[in-house]
Amino acid sequence: MNGARGIGPLAEGRPAPGAVKRFSRMATRGFPCPARRIPSGAEPLTLVPAPGKDPLIYIHADESCLGNQFKARARPGGAAGLLETWRGEEWICRDFWISEPDTTNNRMAIRSALEGLGALKKPCAVTFVSDSKYLVDGITKWVHGWRRQGWKKRGGPIQNLELWQALHRLVGRHEITWRWVKGHAGHARNEYANDLAVKAAQEQTRSGGPVESGFPAWLEGQREKGRYLDFMEFTPPVFES
Repeated sequence: MNGARGIGPLAEGRPAPGAVKRFSRMATRGFPCPARRIPSGAEPLTLVPAPGKDPLIYIHADESCLGNQFKARARPGGAAGLLETWRGEEWICRDFWISEPDTTNNRMAIRSALEGLGALKKPCAVTFVSDSKYLVDGITKWVHGWRRQGWKKRGGPIQNLELWQALHRLVGRHEITWRWVKGHAGHARNEYANDLAVKAAQEQTRSGGPVESGFPAWLEGQREKGRYLDFMEFTPPVFES
């Protein structure tokens, strides 16, 4: 995420000396956050935090589908993400991932949002970061028209309709800022989420909810290869003015 702003701990510079902290205070059966009241009758789509209000939760998600070049065989897929919140003077983080034996990239992109947002046990302000334009454009643009037209669109059926409907219901609980980033472009958290998704697809595993994050260890391993040396994981969120 080099040079970006408003997506979490993005200031660049050399990492602080010493080992990367491991975070353990977050409950593994849910990602707790302060209760936030949603006014009755509020539009249940893409509620953006008020200016100057810090998002409480960051979700960096990605998806994978193996064997897309094959049409006559199963294409295993995975969806995964990194959940973070700034608490005191450190980031508290957790991972999640799921898999399907035969799926598509687009289906897993929606599932990455369903799993990530579904891990939040109370309404929260969220910044959701993904490299899937299908997901980001779908939930911020297309879903409005589909819903007005009775969940139909011109030119044919809506692909992954049940997943879109489920996500539409889920986002209404939160104040969400959706952000797209270019994939495989050196964004550390996006690359980590991609690695989780690929591994889930390959091994056909699921985390069963948020679990202790491997991001610190992954980051250390990447730095041994000379990558992300200017990434500062101890820096608090940087917000757009």
